[in-house]
Amino acid sequence: SKPSGDSIPGPFLSQSPPNSTIKSLLAFLSAQCCTAAFIALFFTRFWLVSALYAAWWLIDREKPSKGGRRIHVLRNCIVWRYMRDYFPITLIKTAELDPRKNYLVGFHPHGVLAAGAFLNFCTEASGFSILFPGITPHLMMLSLWFRIPFFRDYVMSGGLIPSDKESASYVLQKPEGGNLLAIIVGGAQEALDAHPGSFTLLLKNRKGFVRLAIQHGTPLVPAFSFGENDVFDQVKNPKGSWLRRIQHWLQQIMGISLPLFHARGVFQYSFGLIPYRRPICTVVGKPIPVQQKHRPSEEEVDKVHQKYLNELSKLFEKHKAKYNVPEDSHLEII
Repeated sequence: SKPSGDSIPGPFLSQSPPNSTIKSLLAFLSAQCCTAAFIALFFTRFWLVSALYAAWWLIDREKPSKGGRRIHVLRNCIVWRYMRDYFPITLIKTAELDPRKNYLVGFHPHGVLAAGAFLNFCTEASGFSILFPGITPHLMMLSLWFRIPFFRDYVMSGGLIPSDKESASYVLQKPEGGNLLAIIVGGAQEALDAHPGSFTLLLKNRKGFVRLAIQHGTPLVPAFSFGENDVFDQVKNPKGSWLRRIQHWLQQIMGISLPLFHARGVFQYSFGLIPYRRPICTVVGKPIPVQQKHRPSEEEVDKVHQKYLNELSKLFEKHKAKYNVPEDSHLEII
């Protein structure tokens, strides 16, 4: 069915290379390789490369929390258009965003790889700057990735910033406006519930982003990514099971979740780690006005949080039929 609202869908290329879709899947391996390369270079005749980078890293250490350093050439790289066309991934606008204001977008759900969040906010493949002219997007990512040499510069190039209050405040307090901060509210823990056909959101007690919006007087914008949970199958891990307990324990120690997922292979469709070719449609809702207050009470936070939940549910219910979601399916907020 055809999406409503303004959108810039990429053409579906039946022969687009599946290798372009696994960049997010290899992020952890890439980070390890960057660390290994940084250390190994010290023991070669190219040791000066690591030495100079270490000096640069020290000088540049505050950059991730100061808005990062986006590189438009990388954001517009053709590989992201291949990634868009593989699924395909589409960005849908339902309301205008005023470039004179800053916005805080809550992105749901996390999914296994958060492919929709990355491609829509960290690249130009889905036409973000065309749909939202004058708006500069930033996406929050676990802070540990910004401690890895070389890799930190790569993730900053797309507009990623650390997921801490200092980084968020720097983006939201800019008086000239025109900034959008996207937060995957459910985080790594929500990835453990990313099963096809599931609409479980870890959101009931996640109120930090609401408090942040109130402190800066920033409008809240709900965004739901239909199909985000459908691109991988995940080994069953109901709450209370031994697998879920192990995953939760590892998530507490490492800060990242480790869902056991699988999908298709390169030349066969029965098993592998390459995502299924299933559409992902990220629908950005209308802004929710927020009155600024530097020290909001718990009651005030709860009130805005409940309003956000209501608007998110309305967004889901309004658009779910367009994306083949059964009529009797609803959001489950936990």
